Amino acid sequence: MRTFLAVTALLVWPGFMPAPAAEDVPPALAERLAVMVSDQQPDHVVESALPGIYEVRYGPFVVYFSADGRHMLRGDLLDLETGDNMTEVARSHARAEAVGALGDASMVVFAPSTAKHTITVFTDIDCGYCQLMHQQIADYNRLGIEIRYTAFPRAGIGSDTYDRMVSVWCASDQQAAMTDAKAGRAVETAQCDNPVGVHYDAGQAIGVRGTPSIVLESGEMIPGYVEPQELLDRLEGRASG
Repeated sequence: MRTFLAVTALLVWPGFMPAPAAEDVPPALAERLAVMVSDQQPDHVVESALPGIYEVRYGPFVVYFSADGRHMLRGDLLDLETGDNMTEVARSHARAEAVGALGDASMVVFAPSTAKHTITVFTDIDCGYCQLMHQQIADYNRLGIEIRYTAFPRAGIGSDTYDRMVSVWCASDQQAAMTDAKAGRAVETAQCDNPVGVHYDAGQAIGVRGTPSIVLESGEMIPGYVEPQELLDRLEGRASG
């Protein structure tokens, strides 16, 4: 129970969807949820593929409850006929909603003339694999992959990396500042109303644990660096699937 409360406490931020209408939730379950997490309503409650069992989502954290609120299950729900991980599908929806709530305008975007695929990358300017990925930004763009950077300073808010990432986001030319920072060149110190802290909190909430973390349009998250052609192959495979 304490683990459940601790995890859901991390997810109280405005990027997630509104709570479901009360009439959609069995009264006994609604009462149980109100007691367990009194200061946060779930973002999503729906009957799962298992009759009588409800999927309850707080951001990307998914648990299952009996309709009477007595029993709770933690773990992944699998469809053995299709091979689908139903819980991961729910998590992906939550990630897509959370990233969408950040908005394109808050991101540093490197876009090709014609984008076939768009990915959101939680990045850290001091991360070696993030730097490697950025060195190949022209290759990703050439393959039709648009990269939207969100900030995830791994050392946390207030760190030196955080301060320098604020300078990137506050630069008059964000793309040039991002390139310079990831190449180890100095970026002029700047301050402004910036989204770096919001990006970092959102990344933590949706399960980013390292950088780069790639979030697809579907909300699926790919941890770590993926070279350009392999990423395109994976994106095309998912699109065809």
